[in-house]
Amino acid sequence: MTRKLFAEFIGTFWLVLGGCGSAVLAASYPELGIGFVGVSIAFGLTVLTMAYAIGHISGCHLNPAVTVGLAVAGRTEKKDVIPYIVSQVLGGLFGAYILYLIASGVPNFDIVNGFALNGVEYFSPTGASLISGIICEIVMTMMFLIIILGATSENAPKGFAPIAIGLGLTLIHLISIPITNTSVNPARSTAVALIARGEILSQLWIFWVMPIIGAVLGAILYRIFIKENTPKKYY
Repeated sequence: MTRKLFAEFIGTFWLVLGGCGSAVLAASYPELGIGFVGVSIAFGLTVLTMAYAIGHISGCHLNPAVTVGLAVAGRTEKKDVIPYIVSQVLGGLFGAYILYLIASGVPNFDIVNGFALNGVEYFSPTGASLISGIICEIVMTMMFLIIILGATSENAPKGFAPIAIGLGLTLIHLISIPITNTSVNPARSTAVALIARGEILSQLWIFWVMPIIGAVLGAILYRIFIKENTPKKYY
């Protein structure tokens, strides 16, 4: 279990540092910035690379909503849920802190508007409403769980699950960055919000409740409509 929890810590650290780091440091770099397309790819790459690196150790969840969804789907033991979530939140927070140390040395760094915070209304890139954010986070996380469960099925091509899941997360970001800055991951949202502090903390509940609801819905839909024998592993 210690190895699993450390793997989740490191994996979520990398997801926040790599994904949020690309948004904070590289998205709007003058003339050469990667934009939100590049940020979307970066988030997908963090999951893809960690899936191959630590998938055989912990399953590479990196996300409390994914852990809950996989438990509902029977892919993760329920006794592992809380320890996994704690490790993910701590790993994400460490990643956000390292990112803050780097970004705070950049001239004109703005932690409120430039720290990859998830939010709606004022904190949404497009000013999207609370209802838009709720629907977006539920549906995107639901689809992410269906992708994960399908890609790791015994009937799926072996060794390609990390690619499908990484590309799935990339697509989710391409769709939803304009709405909520894309969470689908309570640990990722919590990490940057706790470093930024302030008013953004009042919206943090959205990015715990909605992704978990979406993950549970995805797991239930998959179990109901796609009946097959599947391994109790993520990747």
